[in-house]
Amino acid sequence: MKPSGIGGQAVMEGVMMRNKGYYAVAVRKSDQSMVIKVDEWKSVTQKYPFLGWPLIRGSVNLIESMIVGMRTLTYSAGFFDEEDEKGKDGQKSEGLTAGAIFAAVALAILLAVVFFVFCPLLIGEAVAGLLGLSENAFFCSLLEGVIRIAIFVGYVKLISRLSDIKRVFCYHGAEHKTINCIEHGLPLTVENARKSSKEHKRCGTSFMIIVMVISILVLSVANVLIDPLCGGMGRILRILLRFGIRLLLLPFVAGISYEFLKLAGRSENRIVNLLSRPGMWMQALTTHEPDDAMLEVAIASVEAVFDWEDFLAGGTGEKPVKLGETQL
Repeated sequence: MKPSGIGGQAVMEGVMMRNKGYYAVAVRKSDQSMVIKVDEWKSVTQKYPFLGWPLIRGSVNLIESMIVGMRTLTYSAGFFDEEDEKGKDGQKSEGLTAGAIFAAVALAILLAVVFFVFCPLLIGEAVAGLLGLSENAFFCSLLEGVIRIAIFVGYVKLISRLSDIKRVFCYHGAEHKTINCIEHGLPLTVENARKSSKEHKRCGTSFMIIVMVISILVLSVANVLIDPLCGGMGRILRILLRFGIRLLLLPFVAGISYEFLKLAGRSENRIVNLLSRPGMWMQALTTHEPDDAMLEVAIASVEAVFDWEDFLAGGTGEKPVKLGETQL
């Protein structure tokens, strides 16, 4: 397998693909025509190179991916919004402003911190207290990690019941299949993509699971170190201190997780593959088998920013990119 470096995400009735400084989103409209929009993304690491250093770039990449993801998601959703699809001049609405996208990303981060950091900590502290094990640092970290994973799995299972989300998960499968097709040396056709795996080690779902597993290890060490500081503290102050420590450690945990994900994406080492399995198992919930029309959309998105023929011939896959919107 030869890593391509391209990645993306599923959107409403479509797929977004990123390659270096460009991204394309292809959407299948209700009349079965297709629209492809190509745009440029300049990473903040170009202006501030130190933000691209290992262990730092993980958090930066996560935030930038959320911004691009929100931008392309609102773009795709605009085609299916019956009330706001047309502006006053008869043209499609441009969607959210840059400020609104940043606000949405900030809200998403806040909700993630509440549900996946504070709630597991609070529940874990309560359960450990009932069991009389609140002083056992490793047990508290393990319990908190298990609760965090349970909340995440439950959340994914809950939203997967929605019909629109089921289709998004199908496009997620199409995204993975097209990338796997290329990286396993096959011409990018619907037939070859259909036979490719819908699992991929560089998936965002895998990243979330890796973050949760690594957080157990990191927080175990942190709990041992900060427990002496908690002596004589009330229960509320201790919980607030531990919550603050977790917030400070989040970028570090994300950084380690990102570096492992990059390693996994270019390695076939047995140990790396074994450590990647929990994330791959989780993808069974977030990726469904796509139909051929969905694969066509994913292929169009890839071809807008990546020359797969050059890549298969031994090149880098870079190509001249034409910005703007194309109707097919």
